[in-house]
Amino acid sequence: MARTWLLIGSVFGFLCVAGGAFGAHALKSRISEDLLAVFSTGTRYMMLHAVALLAVGLLADRVGGTSLNVAGWTFTVGTVIFTGSLWAMAMTGAKWLGPVTPLGGLTLLVGWISLAIAVSRTA
Repeated sequence: MARTWLLIGSVFGFLCVAGGAFGAHALKSRISEDLLAVFSTGTRYMMLHAVALLAVGLLADRVGGTSLNVAGWTFTVGTVIFTGSLWAMAMTGAKWLGPVTPLGGLTLLVGWISLAIAVSRTA
């Protein structure tokens, strides 16, 4: 699974840079400052979790374990839900996506707890 987490982390990193550039250049003049801030929050969280997935990948190569894979999957799913809902809300103005975002955040929290469990089990 190490390769999977490294690959997903790398793809998320790419998407963050592309998304950040898109927000700064293409969206800046098309959406309100409030919605641009929403878009930026999604981008920041994706970058943070891209790096977290790289760490999971490096750890998985050395120690493995179920908790580490749970962390990888929850970081992946949580990022897609959290960032995806914020990006979609910012670009479309669809406020109904607002309640979806915390589900992604909760999933990310589970990932951090799983990572902590995995690390605590290493010698």
